[in-house]
Amino acid sequence: MIKYSFFGLLFILLAGLGLSCKSRGEARSSHLLDYHQVMSRRNALDTVWTAYSAKTIDRLPGFKPSEEPPVSQFGGWRTEKLEATGFFRTQKVGDRWWIIDPEGYQFIHRAVVAFRPGLSDNMKRSFNELFDDNLHWAEDQTRLLAKYGFNGVGAWSAADILREMEQPPVYTVIVSPMASYRREHIKRFGGKYEQAGWQGYRYDLVMVFDPEFDEHIENSLKPIEKYKNDQFLLGYFTDNELPWVNDALDRHLKLLGEDEHGHIAARNWLNEHKGFEAGLEDVTHEDRIAFTGFYFETYMRKVTEVLRKYDPNHMYLGCRFNQEREQELTNPEIFRVAGEYMDIISINHYRKWEPDQEMLSNWGEWSGKPFLITEWYTKGEDSGLPNHTGAGWNVPTQLDRGYFYQNFTIELLKSKHCVGWHWFKYMDNDPENIHADPSNRDSNKGIMTIRYEPYLPLLEQMKQVNNNTYGLINFFDNVEK
Repeated sequence: MIKYSFFGLLFILLAGLGLSCKSRGEARSSHLLDYHQVMSRRNALDTVWTAYSAKTIDRLPGFKPSEEPPVSQFGGWRTEKLEATGFFRTQKVGDRWWIIDPEGYQFIHRAVVAFRPGLSDNMKRSFNELFDDNLHWAEDQTRLLAKYGFNGVGAWSAADILREMEQPPVYTVIVSPMASYRREHIKRFGGKYEQAGWQGYRYDLVMVFDPEFDEHIENSLKPIEKYKNDQFLLGYFTDNELPWVNDALDRHLKLLGEDEHGHIAARNWLNEHKGFEAGLEDVTHEDRIAFTGFYFETYMRKVTEVLRKYDPNHMYLGCRFNQEREQELTNPEIFRVAGEYMDIISINHYRKWEPDQEMLSNWGEWSGKPFLITEWYTKGEDSGLPNHTGAGWNVPTQLDRGYFYQNFTIELLKSKHCVGWHWFKYMDNDPENIHADPSNRDSNKGIMTIRYEPYLPLLEQMKQVNNNTYGLINFFDNVEK
């Protein structure tokens, strides 16, 4: 029988009065009819609601939940013991990728992004009512994470607070050399970067060819030295969602001044590959893809060289790819280069109800490396928040958010290249915080409210998958055999 929430039934009735409610995704089979049906729309302004199937482990044919194996102090499963290096690393065991914890045990990173005390006035008031200090907050809230099966935290988390704990969760650090370089240039040159595209980069071009960027990387990354001996650090991200566009060669040559470093680098590349008389009319699709590899590798080489200099012990988790159409997520050359420099590929996964298995396979095959999903979420309309902003889709209730989480992670675990996921994020947006980034102004993204109240229907659903991760991996791997 198809199960609908109250809100789901309401929206189906409305669909009959004129709203569009169409079923997409997998071809229907008998067991698919038993999955939850969740209504979703792009945001609160969208009038089109669509019904999607959501797999949950209690309705997954053939799967029987069981106790997870005992874990190490880092959260790795105490089953087969592999080489212990004292720090996190990756290894392919059979045909599946794993993170290996410092003690040598297999590990999947299940994390929450932006795990830190709230910054708005409302959040600060609630914090002061509930917690004695930052350390009290960290100990209390990491217990909550562990209760619901999370073993770590993602980007923009309060790493320095967590490091005061005797047993912190496995954490990550994000440093942003290119983003800070961009901000410095906006300030220094006034309107030079006024025509900004994605993430504020002029013409959606990242300034990797600027000689000044090299010195800036040194200054930006030197502070990571303090983390280099911390066993609870998973690794580093550099920057977030940089615009690696497929027509970067055209943009460098057509839009930048002839005296700019990016234009000069692109001109020299074209001369070398097509001859000194070549123009854009001579450029093929293959040339454009090849240039994106050269362009991206310039960033990778510069950043990883300095990263390894200041911390040779920890993994490089990449620059958090995001864009699909005509950009990095469908560009084999970008992933080939990523595989040469990254230990794990980081991907912010939006605008899809569930991961596409062919795309997941492509990422792993193109790069030869595992991947982490480092941002994804849905927003519940029962939260009372406007839910106008952000890339995550809207669903009626917190329970529906939980069904979405289960369906998404179940699909991820089918991929033998996936080594974890980071839910975006710890706390909801505060609509009264006018200083927040525009995409983080008014939406229900958190596992808890701005008053530190957990969304229990969501968390209970998250817990079911989190606490059965190892069993699900064994299930999917054995089903294939």
